[in-house]
Amino acid sequence: MIEKTTRNIALVHFSLMFGYKMFSLYFPLFLVERHFTVPQVGYSTFLIYLPIAIAAPLVGFLNYRINSAKLAAAGILGYGVYCLGMILFPNLWVFYLLQIVLGISAALFFVSARSVLMGSGLENPNRAFAWFYVAPSYAAAIAPVVGALIIWKLGFNGVFIASFCIQVIVAAFCFLALKNSIGYRKEPMTKAQSVQNYKTVLGSITARKVFPFILLAFLLLVFDNGFAGTFVVLFLKNLGWSRNLILLFNAVLSLVFLPVSMVVIKIISGLSSSRNIRLGSAITGGFYVVLGLLAGALNFYVMFLIMMGDNIGGLMAGSGRSGLMTTKLKEHPKESAAIDTMFSPFSTAIGGLLGGLAIAAFGYTAIFIVGGAVIVGAGLLIRRQQS
Repeated sequence: MIEKTTRNIALVHFSLMFGYKMFSLYFPLFLVERHFTVPQVGYSTFLIYLPIAIAAPLVGFLNYRINSAKLAAAGILGYGVYCLGMILFPNLWVFYLLQIVLGISAALFFVSARSVLMGSGLENPNRAFAWFYVAPSYAAAIAPVVGALIIWKLGFNGVFIASFCIQVIVAAFCFLALKNSIGYRKEPMTKAQSVQNYKTVLGSITARKVFPFILLAFLLLVFDNGFAGTFVVLFLKNLGWSRNLILLFNAVLSLVFLPVSMVVIKIISGLSSSRNIRLGSAITGGFYVVLGLLAGALNFYVMFLIMMGDNIGGLMAGSGRSGLMTTKLKEHPKESAAIDTMFSPFSTAIGGLLGGLAIAAFGYTAIFIVGGAVIVGAGLLIRRQQS
């Protein structure tokens, strides 16, 4: 049975992502329809995720001064503001500014949520973070279908308005449900103390038994979230898939992944954090090599199996990374939460920026094969060094 804090944060994460994923799956299509180039799609990703990484340490410090429920709720409201902005933005520069707003909003929510989990004395950190990371999959099983129906009837403006309404409700629920959680204790903290804590945490991360696994998880995120995650919808479109087929594919993938994730969470709970990272990376990297090799002969079912493997590997590696940081850096949960939050957006920003340029230059096939091979090779090297 999961802890109350884990359950509440997972529910908030699910609800937030439900509102976001109603349109996020189609966002690259939204941009392409407005004559954005593939590199510009990459720039958009960069401008969303880099501010998360930059803002994360500041949000970690704010968690000492401000009730974290307020910070998390403010971040969720920022998602709502972003949705309204997508309807009203008058030019490209305002559009790019709104991507930065979304990034800062994400930093507010994710650092605060991780701070709660890391500071709550979790019975099984790997299991808790597995629930946290799997929550978007539950949203993804339903939200794209709902979003598609709204887009079909009301266009993209309709889905942005619907998402705004959801985020306002979720922000209120977040504050009411989490304001008294263990991780939201207000503590005195000076800037000098906070800087020293970050130095301590970074020193622990660079330890021989921690750093290789954190680096491996980072490389996986650069490729999986940045290169592949940002452009996989456009890859399917490039294969000639229609919008409706892409919708069906992602909805079925997310729906089937739900029961699969239950089994994966049990496996994650029984493995060490480092083994989850290593095994998850090997699975994801291997499936991307297969994707590249079969890029010219893909059908719905083969693509489904490949992306299912990617989801399983990503869940294992992400849970392992956060679990490792929770157990090794438990004395400084707020700083650890900020740094843990930085990994995903910073890697996604780099992957999105470089991915748009690399795909335009070399094509999808080469990127999938080379990226997957690098991840598998890094995992094998780390295993050899640690043995």
